[in-house]
Order: sequence, then C-alpha cells, then structure tokens
Amino acid sequence: MTNQRLITLLKICIGLGLCLIMLGIYLHNFNESVEAMGVKGIIISAVCVAFGMALSLPTKMYLTFLLVKREADKQGSSE
Repeated sequence: MTNQRLITLLKICIGLGLCLIMLGIYLHNFNESVEAMGVKGIIISAVCVAFGMALSLPTKMYLTFLLVKREADKQGSSE
C-alpha cells in the first residue's frame, strides 16, 4: 500500500470517527427514543462515542507521524 493510499484511508477513518462521535452526542442529547430506552439508550450513545474516539485519535497521531516524516525526507533530499 502506498503512502498516498494509506493517508487517504486514515483520513477516511478520522472522518468516520468524527461522524460517530457526533452521532453519539446527537443520540444522547436530542433523540427522544434513545432517552425512552433508559440505560440501554445511554449505552448505545456511549458506544458510538467510544468507537468514534477509537477511530479518530490513533489515526491522527499516525497521520501526523507520516506527514512529519515526509516533510523531513523532503528537507533531507533538498540539502
């Protein structure tokens, strides 16, 4: 897998993670059917936020590492 494809995949994971976080917040704060479910509804919204965090945070760190490495390689080749 090339770096460009990997970066694209990581950006998709970040976007999906952020969407899951927003979905969890929406379910917890604004959806009445989840509120009517009681504890199960809270668990559903918490799982959405947890999976969103799991998708978005580690990929941000790895993506930052790749971009810093690419910048260092560009500076090393120009010198």
